Amino acid sequence: MDGHELWLEQCAKLGISFPARRYQEGTRTSEDAALQLGCDVAHIAKSIVFEGRESPVIVITSGANRVDRKRKLKRLLGYRPSMAQAKYVEQQTGYAPGGVPPFGHLLPCTMVMDEDLFRYETVWGAAGCAETVFSITPSELQRMTRALVGDVKQ
Repeated sequence: MDGHELWLEQCAKLGISFPARRYQEGTRTSEDAALQLGCDVAHIAKSIVFEGRESPVIVITSGANRVDRKRKLKRLLGYRPSMAQAKYVEQQTGYAPGGVPPFGHLLPCTMVMDEDLFRYETVWGAAGCAETVFSITPSELQRMTRALVGDVKQ
């Protein structure tokens, strides 16, 4: 089962469904996704996985932003999470880097959401693999993930 099929299965378990777009050229990076979609890179809701103390920490941030792990993320969480290696990301979420969705993970994760995403009517997240994306409103994304919202950008 590929990551997109896993995501669809996880969404079905949650009783939700989002139409996804598939791009053979790939959407691995925020820039790739924005190019395929014809939108600004800031509208991409990228999921960055860190190693937390008790569970993975996933920061959903604007594709235009970098996460300030050492100062701002530490302030929100009370500690500074470690950078995650690809193997950890796959084991903990079920998805490979470049395709980690904002929800539908195999294991519980601590979720944090970049407040900058609320500037946009619609954002685009990975749908389980590096070729698929789906659209969602920032408010719905926050509701689905139950993410702590804050300033996380450098």
